[in-house]
Amino acid sequence: GFEDLFDGLFSRGGTRGFGQRRGEDVRYRMEVDFLDAVNGGRRRVTMSDGRSLDLAIPAGLNSGQTLRLKGQGLPGVGGGVAGDALVEITVGEHPVFKRERDDVRMELRISLAEAVEGGMVQVTTPSGPVDVTIRPGRSSGDLLRLRGKGVQTQPNPGDLLVRLLIVLPKKDDPELEAFIKTWSGRKSDVQR
Repeated sequence: GFEDLFDGLFSRGGTRGFGQRRGEDVRYRMEVDFLDAVNGGRRRVTMSDGRSLDLAIPAGLNSGQTLRLKGQGLPGVGGGVAGDALVEITVGEHPVFKRERDDVRMELRISLAEAVEGGMVQVTTPSGPVDVTIRPGRSSGDLLRLRGKGVQTQPNPGDLLVRLLIVLPKKDDPELEAFIKTWSGRKSDVQR
């Protein structure tokens, strides 16, 4: 009918004018570094037409999400607006960190002396190194929680969960072996 005729003359967007048509969207795939997805950042991308753009990477980005770059698709027809660029994200793996929603997990190797006596150790977090106090009497598998050192989503960043692993000396240590043989509590207090 009469209304269908006018609908066909105007763009899909509605009231832009005769012969105008919005440009097509273009799709891209991009791998984002794990730390950029955790902390946020910027990355320069080159579009199919050779243009370079700075892409804002929001903290908390997940694999499978799509970033929309308005007006960066194909040009419109007859003065219509350009389409959008849709960038599908894959977040890369990290050799140390594993993500669980907004928290990040890692393992930290400590010496037997640090486990028994405690001490200060440096922990590399996704946002940089921090000094952490290990309380005396720690066991392998104990978990430390570093608040706000995980995924930097706002207003509540995630936590870094640090699992302790006690590592014995690589070389034979006669002093340690002699101590263990004479230690009165070597078989007590162990839950199996």
